[in-house]
Amino acid sequence: MRITMPPTVAAAVLVAGTASAQDLVVKIGHVGPTSGAIAHLGKDNENGARMAIEALNAKGVMIGGKKAKFELLAEDDAGDPKQGTSAAQKLVDSKVNGVIGHLNSGTSIPASKIYSDAGIPQISPSATNPKFTRNGYKTTFRVVADDVHLGGTLGKYAVTQLKGKSIAVIDDRTAYGQGVADEFEKGVKGAGGKTVAREFTNDKATDFTAILTSIKAKNPDVVFFGGMDAVAGPMLRQMKQLGISAKFVGGDGICSSELPKLAAGTMADGQVVCAEAGGVEGEAKKSMDTFYADYKKKFNDDVKVYAPYVFDATMVMADAMVKANSADPKVYLPVLAKTTGYKGVTGTISFDEKGDIKNGALTLYTYKGDKRDQIAVVR
Repeated sequence: MRITMPPTVAAAVLVAGTASAQDLVVKIGHVGPTSGAIAHLGKDNENGARMAIEALNAKGVMIGGKKAKFELLAEDDAGDPKQGTSAAQKLVDSKVNGVIGHLNSGTSIPASKIYSDAGIPQISPSATNPKFTRNGYKTTFRVVADDVHLGGTLGKYAVTQLKGKSIAVIDDRTAYGQGVADEFEKGVKGAGGKTVAREFTNDKATDFTAILTSIKAKNPDVVFFGGMDAVAGPMLRQMKQLGISAKFVGGDGICSSELPKLAAGTMADGQVVCAEAGGVEGEAKKSMDTFYADYKKKFNDDVKVYAPYVFDATMVMADAMVKANSADPKVYLPVLAKTTGYKGVTGTISFDEKGDIKNGALTLYTYKGDKRDQIAVVR
């Protein structure tokens, strides 16, 4: 690994070679959908966690005078809220020291109460629904911007940059999809734009003929979809079949390296515009590029979306343990809450009083051929 360690962890590493204390086992839970339609995203997240755990163990991190041995306890929630709460309870029963996850807002939100009741810190690398950090739980954090920022920015962009005159909105009725679509619609109206349709499907759907036929009659120049890439891909294919050439806009759920494959070659260059919650530029981009290269080397696959955010979330949690001299949740939690200026591969991480990332960036992308192409980083 060539990933740069945070200063506090790096300092602890200097004395690790002389340590003879008994290892301190630190259990980190990770939850994501490693089965089901978006299993490729869940596995991407889990891979990010494994990279962080391996990096920490390779460095010999010291916590409270003992060499820490980090262990990953990985659970599958299949993107289902009920399975998500079961996975959360299983991790609590296993007495994990902290949890990274879940991927979806719809699973992260109900699980957050279980972690809160147990006093176990939870950092989501990808849940963007505002409600996730609005329940007053002291244990809840995220390292990405929320839907208010993401959806609102995309809504404004659709009007001011894509010159959308008639905009259709579709969502998958999940906490994430509906939430980001609502904020997108607000952003459109705030920028003086107009939505001509609001339709919905579900996160398991494959046939969108009725919805798209209804939308086609309104001749939109922009179609926004609130949902994940597994649904967006087939939707793009059917738009092509119906002769709908509108720009296709979506949030981080569709903004994956898998989308071109899922759309089966039906995306025109520049047709899709999406936003990833996070972003680095200038000198900071080097660490992200390094992460992408290391990931490719280790897993012989490309980063889908969230793996770097999982990596940073895990490192931030470990950093708080080092600073607190303890992996005990009740001891390091107050230190985690005060995280300020942590330099991660996804940018600088500081938490506000709700557990949200401060000054969260967004990266806008389009696709050319089968590759994502960065448009801009916005805040």
